[in-house]
Amino acid sequence: MCGKNISSPGRRAARRGFTLVELSMSMAVSGVILTALLSFTVYAGKSFAAMNNYVDLEQKSQNALDTMTRNIRQAQALTGYDTRTVNGRSVTNLLKFLDEDGTALTYHYTNDILLQTKGGESTMLLTNVDYLSFQMSQRNTQASNLQPFPASSVEQCKLISVSWICSRTILGSKLNTESVQTAKIVIRKQ
Repeated sequence: MCGKNISSPGRRAARRGFTLVELSMSMAVSGVILTALLSFTVYAGKSFAAMNNYVDLEQKSQNALDTMTRNIRQAQALTGYDTRTVNGRSVTNLLKFLDEDGTALTYHYTNDILLQTKGGESTMLLTNVDYLSFQMSQRNTQASNLQPFPASSVEQCKLISVSWICSRTILGSKLNTESVQTAKIVIRKQ
């Protein structure tokens, strides 16, 4: 019995590899784990992109609103406006002011962009604008609902209400990355 390796049947089984069933099960479990990990990674990436877009939109909307508020409050008067029809509704999309230094100041919403033009120089205040509306009214409010009386002419206008919605897309689809701004701005010089 010299030179012969005698092993018990239990030791031979311990030296064998995986069976086909064991290999199939381990691949299936690994596939499920990898799919879950990949899904979580994609979800986390979209979430971080959405938060980044939201913060950026909010910051740009606030800067645009601050600029408009400062300039409209200091304007001498509203000199003109223009409207367009959106979904069967008339919406003001252009405001013209006489600025405090006597130059023309214009706010114009077109093609998803809000532009400010002063002295022939245009500045893009907002992009990715889904909706924007200007409303002109008087300063005094109605007793029934505390809303300002609408202005029937540019001479009566002493208050500008502005509201807009901006959004962006992530991987080709619009997610909840909207920024909504609404303000009432009083023309102080009138």
